[in-house]
Amino acid sequence: MTVTPSQAPSTSAHAPSAAHAAPAARLPLLLGALGVVFGDIGTSPLYAIKECFSPASAHRVDPTPANVLGILSLVFWSLMMVVTVKYLTFILKADNQGSGGILALLALVPARKDGRSAAGALVLLVLFGAALLYGDGVITPAISVLSAMEGLEVATTSLKPAVVPLTVVVLLTLFFVQKRGTAGIGNVFGPITLIWFVTIAALGVRWIWQEPSVLAAIDPRHAVGFFLEHKSHGFLLLGAVVLCITGGEALYADMGHFGRRPIRTVWFAVVWPALLLNYFGQGACLLRNPSAASNPFYALVPSWALYPIVAIATAATIVASQALISGAFSLTQQAVQLGYFPRVTIVHTSKETEGQIFIPEINRALCVACVFLVLWFQNSTSLAAAYGIAVTGTMGITTVVYFVVVTQRWNWPLWKALPPVLLFLCIDLAFFGANAAKFFHGGWFPIVMGAGIYAVMTTWKTGRRILGEAFKANVLPLESFLRDVEEAKPHRVRGTAVFMASNPQGTPPVLRHHLKHNKVLHEQVVLLSVVNERVPEIAPEERVSVVDMGHGFFRVTARYGFMQTPNVPTVLAQCKDHGLVVELRETSYYLGRETLLPTGRSRMMKWRKDLFAFISRNARPATAYFGLPPGRVVELGMQIDL
Repeated sequence: MTVTPSQAPSTSAHAPSAAHAAPAARLPLLLGALGVVFGDIGTSPLYAIKECFSPASAHRVDPTPANVLGILSLVFWSLMMVVTVKYLTFILKADNQGSGGILALLALVPARKDGRSAAGALVLLVLFGAALLYGDGVITPAISVLSAMEGLEVATTSLKPAVVPLTVVVLLTLFFVQKRGTAGIGNVFGPITLIWFVTIAALGVRWIWQEPSVLAAIDPRHAVGFFLEHKSHGFLLLGAVVLCITGGEALYADMGHFGRRPIRTVWFAVVWPALLLNYFGQGACLLRNPSAASNPFYALVPSWALYPIVAIATAATIVASQALISGAFSLTQQAVQLGYFPRVTIVHTSKETEGQIFIPEINRALCVACVFLVLWFQNSTSLAAAYGIAVTGTMGITTVVYFVVVTQRWNWPLWKALPPVLLFLCIDLAFFGANAAKFFHGGWFPIVMGAGIYAVMTTWKTGRRILGEAFKANVLPLESFLRDVEEAKPHRVRGTAVFMASNPQGTPPVLRHHLKHNKVLHEQVVLLSVVNERVPEIAPEERVSVVDMGHGFFRVTARYGFMQTPNVPTVLAQCKDHGLVVELRETSYYLGRETLLPTGRSRMMKWRKDLFAFISRNARPATAYFGLPPGRVVELGMQIDL
């Protein structure tokens, strides 16, 4: 069955209602935002400054006072311009009924005059950006946990051989517990992350107090002077500076869970001050002791507190990793619902919160990729070379799509839209260009991974479109079919038959095949179409519409948002409110199963036809995806040439 997206994008200029709750009720929301939204960017101090000065880094500089102040100035203004100005001030306003993320942003692009949702090139660009986010979801757990564990090397060199094995154990445990859902562990996300931010702030304050001259780095002239002195080498060092802002895109994607106001409140009240205090504390430490460049974060820690800080850092990186893994699950669900990804197993792990899901296939793939990265790169410095390309690429694509939204949907004049967009794009492209130089030093991994996922997404979308066109070309108007039924008067049997219909207008091919071969019809026949809207959620009371076609036939349309999972029995139960009573225990479900042959005349290349056929065979069966009871499903086979 093909699920087609609706062409009616909708937006809301308001954050979710939870964001406007009473102060006491907002506290859990603020803690949740602290843990989930800022876990990624919050653990960046473990490795960001280190990669600028560590002797093991490819594009390091010496920790001289001028270089330290220059790097800190770049960090300060990167956080200011990318996170505070770009995302929190501008991008977060582009919400789709309160939800964010690159796919939600694409859904805001107005439909073209020919009825298609958006320009083809723009869709392809967004799909590649979404594919790159999976690379971010793989690298973040690996580098975060590995960086935390490397604190053991600072405590004693005898523990160095244990760093990689312990990292693998932590990652395997993290992915193993995903099937239990995030509801339980989510309760401790906020408190753990709050302890982390308080800790890193306290560590930084101690050193800033000893070396207050480090605060001079707020002056942007230090950043300018750094570039003038180091020229091209200074530009390449942006590939390490970018590590301090790698959670910006995740911040936007998580907006739907918490709303704009809590995210902004937590950023200004807790996260930004704590990050700056720690980064400037590391700079102060380097001004006092340049030999600390090998691991400036752990150089802040008194020897007696080293093991407790390693434990806190490990807990914080687990939280950050969990947030990225959950984000990959949500991204996959959106892609499936929008028709860009094959059906997968979506397990809802909470009865109260629909957004808490678990996808076994994605979990296994992420687990294998994370462990592979740790075993391949062995240390955070080598792994940092692979980090940055994916997230900066997606940031740049987000800026481009944001420009399309503000000019075509919000009707901003160019004089108003161009200045901020050009500024953001210059920053994005500078970071991307600096990271592109790391391609042969590990940056190839997220690009190759993203390209593979991009090929799957575009092939699936194109293949399903070709199938839809093939079905549409042979579709019989329902009115004609009903006239034939009235004339032939086939035998009617008790019960209800539900025929899944990809086209909400014509007669499902599986219904025609059923009548042709079995010569009977049920007393009550339901033609059910599931339509995916380009909005995050559809309220239950607005989901179902029923049309009585006569002769015992009913046309049922169920609308779902791209953050929801269809459930056919639930839809049929809701039909009672619209005058259609379906006895589920006496209902049979009819589906078509296509056998795809890559020998047709479609313009797809043969390797893509073979790939589409392979994906179709291995996609989750429609029976399970739509929540159909397996014992009541009848599948009729059809052979289709692509």
